[in-house]
Amino acid sequence: MAQWLSGKVVRKTRWNDTHFSLAIRAEGPEFVAGQFVRIGVDLGDERIGRPYSLVNPPHEPVLEIFFNIVPEGPLSSRLAALEAGDSLWLTDAANGFLTLAEVPNHTRDLWMLATGTGVGPFLSMLQTAEPWQRFDKVVLGYGVRRHENLGYRDLIERLQREHPDRFEFVSFVTGEPAEDAFACRIPETLADGRLERRVGLTLDPARSHVMLCGHSEMISDAVGVLEERGLRRHRRREPGHISTEKYH
Repeated sequence: MAQWLSGKVVRKTRWNDTHFSLAIRAEGPEFVAGQFVRIGVDLGDERIGRPYSLVNPPHEPVLEIFFNIVPEGPLSSRLAALEAGDSLWLTDAANGFLTLAEVPNHTRDLWMLATGTGVGPFLSMLQTAEPWQRFDKVVLGYGVRRHENLGYRDLIERLQREHPDRFEFVSFVTGEPAEDAFACRIPETLADGRLERRVGLTLDPARSHVMLCGHSEMISDAVGVLEERGLRRHRRREPGHISTEKYH
């Protein structure tokens, strides 16, 4: 059973009124890029904890989470109120199977499609050497309602500069006009081929693997479209082409 560790906030990033990141220093836990830990705070006599994916790569000593305030939620608003120097709790073990170790070895093109703070585990993976050693092309699709909710744009731009021939980034903004962004949901561009045309790449079961993370409706709709294209869910006993992690 996981045990609680004491952590301390060393940096807080306020992306806007609803989206925040916390950098946390703690003695552990070890993790694989793409995994999550439980973060908790004490409310009276009760400790409230929820799972949060880690944005930082495993080789960095400071852990980082990216989250949005959930209306009426017991934890997120309290995390958003923390400042550098404040304490919180986190579990001593990381979990989750949305990792590159689960991607079949024959994969040449890796598609990472996320909504909201679901981009976090993908950013962790992309800051490691593995994707650039294993894959010919990496596509990151990142969907939000408002342009200001696109976090970590500096990091994404750095990845574009470092891997100009192998990394494609596409944003989706559904709630307002935004330059260079699709004004629709991710599954729509999978269904009509617009995403493939934008990045100049075909979703091919022989060489593609799609990782989906974020809102359950996006994932369900995207999986449905991909299955119609001949891709299937990945399982250890039956390797496939689609890996998922639902946030809500």
